Amino acid sequence: MIRRQPRNEAVAVVFVLPANHPHAPVSVVGDFNEWQPFRHPMIERPDGTLSTTVLFSQGTTVRFRYLGRDGFWFDDPDADIIDSEGGIIHV
Repeated sequence: MIRRQPRNEAVAVVFVLPANHPHAPVSVVGDFNEWQPFRHPMIERPDGTLSTTVLFSQGTTVRFRYLGRDGFWFDDPDADIIDSEGGIIHV
């Protein structure tokens, strides 16, 4: 799930995965962090979900994927578009 929350001139995008996700630990990796694993790790919350928040400028288009344990790449079904290279969201 992806949640967008306006914050002044930026938009906080909260990436969330369900509790007990089978590929944890997970990082959000994309063009915004030069596809570097572990720059945006997802943190387990008290309810067991995994999440991380990234700030973007309004109007930004972001391409991303999740990188889980053992190098498993997967996409977020809530992305605006999913193609062979991953998910895309428009902030």
